[in-house]
Amino acid sequence: MRPLTHPSLDDVTVEGILHALSDPVRATIYWQLSCADSANTCSAFLKMEDRCIPKSTLSQHFRALREAGLIRSERRGVEMLNTTRCTEIEQRFPGLLPAIKNAQSIQYESRKQDADLKHAATRAAHSA
Repeated sequence: MRPLTHPSLDDVTVEGILHALSDPVRATIYWQLSCADSANTCSAFLKMEDRCIPKSTLSQHFRALREAGLIRSERRGVEMLNTTRCTEIEQRFPGLLPAIKNAQSIQYESRKQDADLKHAATRAAHSA
């Protein structure tokens, strides 16, 4: 088994962080990890929202987050435990992650409202 590599804090870049978080699945994984009280296994993310994510795809997402310096992964038997490096990233780029998280929250709420409106319109059309 290949050893896991984690970039040093000096090698973490804004561009790398933004690229890693540009994928909606990776962004969701990262924010869920950042809100967790403890480390999470990769398998905790096999089902996200209303879709299933294949293990091979999840592996690629976690690798991208790890290589960007956003998470730290540790093997424990057959499982991989993942935690964020929020504190370290905050030291290197103060305010970056909270700003991104706030922007994502605004976007999420907007998309949720749009989906709720579409759902209500569909129900209204079916009941007419």
